[in-house]
Amino acid sequence: MEIQGIYAAHAAASMDRAETFYTQIFAREPDDRPMDGLIQWRNVAGANIQIFHDKENAGSGRLTIVVPKMDEARKSLEDIGVELTDDLERDNGRIAQFTDPNGNRITLAEPPARAFNS
Repeated sequence: MEIQGIYAAHAAASMDRAETFYTQIFAREPDDRPMDGLIQWRNVAGANIQIFHDKENAGSGRLTIVVPKMDEARKSLEDIGVELTDDLERDNGRIAQFTDPNGNRITLAEPPARAFNS
């Protein structure tokens, strides 16, 4: 099987709120709207993201965003009104979490410095 691409997807009860939120997070408008109730961003740090209208499953998604500098990522998110949990520090780096307007959980993960220097 040859794979051309993979999309991660989050369900949303409110597409308008989701689009506004992810447009701020990704710092750009969606790349396209392939059908009613679906928006998508391509090549967000190598990943493809879809948000689709599904009230019944909204809030059950999980997404991890790996960042090189937690403090900078936290500040940029707080500047747009996102509330994050306190950082959890482990041997494998730091994480903090927040939710999108539909309740999907997003984890910010900063790997230890050695992961970027290997």
